[in-house]
Amino acid sequence: MCAQCTRGDAFDPEVVSAVAERFDVVVLGGGPGGYASALYGAAAGLRIAMIEEERVGGTCLHRGCVPAKELLQTAEVLRTVRGAKEFGVDAGQPTLDLPTSQARKQQVVDKLTKGLETLLKGRKVTVVPGTGEIVDAPGHLVRVSDGSELIGDSLILATGSSPRELPSIPFDGEHVLSSDHLLTLDEVPARTAIIGGGAIGCEFASYLSDVGSEVTLIEALPAILPGVDKQAADQVVRAFKKRGIKVVTGASVQGVDNDPLAVRYQAGDATETVEVDRVVVSIGRTPRSDSGNIRGSGIQVDDRGFVTVDDHQRTSVPGIYAVGDLVAGPALAHVGFAEAIVSIKTILDEDPIPVDHDKVPWGIYCHPEVAFSGLTEAAAKDRGYDVVTSVHRFGGNSRALIMGEPDGLVKIVAEKDGPLLGVHIVDRGRRSCSARATSWSTGKRRPTTSAT
Repeated sequence: MCAQCTRGDAFDPEVVSAVAERFDVVVLGGGPGGYASALYGAAAGLRIAMIEEERVGGTCLHRGCVPAKELLQTAEVLRTVRGAKEFGVDAGQPTLDLPTSQARKQQVVDKLTKGLETLLKGRKVTVVPGTGEIVDAPGHLVRVSDGSELIGDSLILATGSSPRELPSIPFDGEHVLSSDHLLTLDEVPARTAIIGGGAIGCEFASYLSDVGSEVTLIEALPAILPGVDKQAADQVVRAFKKRGIKVVTGASVQGVDNDPLAVRYQAGDATETVEVDRVVVSIGRTPRSDSGNIRGSGIQVDDRGFVTVDDHQRTSVPGIYAVGDLVAGPALAHVGFAEAIVSIKTILDEDPIPVDHDKVPWGIYCHPEVAFSGLTEAAAKDRGYDVVTSVHRFGGNSRALIMGEPDGLVKIVAEKDGPLLGVHIVDRGRRSCSARATSWSTGKRRPTTSAT
């Protein structure tokens, strides 16, 4: 490092350029927000360096979306074979070989990782292994853990997030598990308590129930699946209860006891205890703003740990951007992609359309699956809209009955005589119709069905 930066004097790019390699953009983090920034920027002709401490792909590819969906696919296959006799197909009673499923999961992850590495190489992105630390934020100077230094005309921060702990119930990796731990289990716990009924918690509850665990899902809010319309969330609760999943809402977890392992929670005026073999804490994720010297560099961070950005992803320091789980908003890979594009377009002096978090499409892969985009009925009313809704249930739908999955619905939320505001779907075949549910987000559209 140059003596000038060691002293903390004013940044002089002419001095730094003698020791630090210069790029158009330096990206900290190789997850969805990071590699999308790198690929999009490289396609636009920018010289890009991306620093990644592990393999490229981030949480989504290695400890989140992809491995979770592979295990959920295993659960779907198991559930389908179990129900095959109803369709006249006697396949016997299936058994689960979880280590084989875990091995298949890793094969999928490895193949996707190698493909991403090849894509980055083809775009001539310089991938720098190690961790990056911001040495001089105004000067965009970054030091890598191997001692090398990079300077970017712009920096993009994409350091991601990590599973959030309950202060009184820390992860131990054996009895109290995070999502990272759960996704590597090679045997199914007989009884599981899941703390947190959001998207991830519901996916885990569905998966564990299908593979043979007795599941209790505990949520502090009055309903599971925050952000999903209440009618849709209630449909999921009914389906869960039919499958033997115990759903407890409005419950405050008091603690976890050992010997035997049990979760204590307050529900109404009663204190309940459920004995289990594993506890999974799924209460969201924490932005990694403590990494990379982000907090210490002078970049503004809010009281929840999110880096503060404007609608073009610009931080409080000129020339530095932040994307993905590091900023407030839906912690979804495709949101990170969109924010990355906004960042690069801003760097290129274009005028990108900001990401509208209200219109982000969500897919939740529990059984039944859920897709939604836009406002719930309650949220729309809270914003002052004159709301009309239309609900269509699948009890009389021929395709749903053929599949043996009549427990679903589509709910449309709209402004009276105005545009659609939200679409919420519960359906085993959500993947085939989610595009219809979210296509309206590219522009304001009027409902094409009568509202009730």
